Amino acid sequence: MKRRTLDVLFSAGGAVLAGLLLIVGIVLTSNASFANNYVHDQLSQQNITFKTADTLTPEEKDQACLVKYAGQKLTTGPQAECYANHFIGVHLKAIEGGKTYSELGGVQADLKAKIATAQKNNDTAAVADLNKQLTTVNADRETVFKGETLRGLLLTSFGFSEFGRKAGQGALVMYLAAGLLALLSIAGFSHAFVTPKNKAFAPVEPVNSTDKGTDTGNRVLTNA
Repeated sequence: MKRRTLDVLFSAGGAVLAGLLLIVGIVLTSNASFANNYVHDQLSQQNITFKTADTLTPEEKDQACLVKYAGQKLTTGPQAECYANHFIGVHLKAIEGGKTYSELGGVQADLKAKIATAQKNNDTAAVADLNKQLTTVNADRETVFKGETLRGLLLTSFGFSEFGRKAGQGALVMYLAAGLLALLSIAGFSHAFVTPKNKAFAPVEPVNSTDKGTDTGNRVLTNA
């Protein structure tokens, strides 16, 4: 095969592959842009603003991201993750010893059973105390439910933004690879045009008749 033909084939293949990588990069960029814009728009509609630095409690000041985003409006995935885990999450742990919505359901059921028992025993003082505890647990469970729901929604937004971020990283890799292949293809075409048309790729070297005779003689002597 001619060297020029081989150069052209490899260069054309590299150019086609560079084009495909460029298309993939554009698609990933579009996905990243959609994810970022969607997350921004959805979070902006919640109108959540981080507490200002001077209003943070000592416990909240221990959360580095709350200090970092102090006073800012929540509009990005990383901000959503911070607010969910380091603001809502911290405050939820302070309610009923950090029990979840599901766990507080068990506490409610236990208190109701105790109230029923106390009513059967006509223990009015115990009934009054247990009802007070149940009222507190009911309010705490409702608060936990709202907190867990908002926290879950914010973390979902954060996860969606991470997909967008990774898509952007993938797009960058595609662009770099496409650029490298494009440069190699250009170099290949340039080399093809400066290579003589008749130059072969890895041509077979002709065997010199003298060398052939000598080689034959050596084999005869070796066999003898």
